[in-house]
Amino acid sequence: MTIKIYAIGKIKDFYKDGVDEYLKRISGYSKIQVIEVKDESISEKPSDLEIKKAIDNEGKRVLALLKNNEFLIGLDLNKKEFTSEEFVSFLLDKIVNNGSSVSFVIGGSYGLSDELKNRVNASICLSKLTFPHQLARLILVEQIYRAFKIINNETYHK
Repeated sequence: MTIKIYAIGKIKDFYKDGVDEYLKRISGYSKIQVIEVKDESISEKPSDLEIKKAIDNEGKRVLALLKNNEFLIGLDLNKKEFTSEEFVSFLLDKIVNNGSSVSFVIGGSYGLSDELKNRVNASICLSKLTFPHQLARLILVEQIYRAFKIINNETYHK
């Protein structure tokens, strides 16, 4: 099984340790790779046009890296939230139906471009709360790790 996470922007040190720890734990169950995609520099108070241009450029960078047959799951605040158990079912379904590999994409500060949203095969919402995209990366890898613990009937804190 292979999992890829396309993440726009570099992660800050205080999130990096947590992400690295979960990636190490997940590696006992699956290949997992995080591909960081350069984020756009944007002014302190950007216009709507500047924001659109930034997310469009970030989206193009991700799209250039994707394989045509790659099953892509987007993180989107406007989509369905799952419990951890529902996420396991969702993940297993996607892995079984898509040749044992899935990819996730985490947008930058302003989310995913329309072009990237049109490319995703499925979308999920980690929470209706708004998180910095770097914290969303940490939450996603923790939930992937939790999913593997549940799949393997192993103990993990609740």
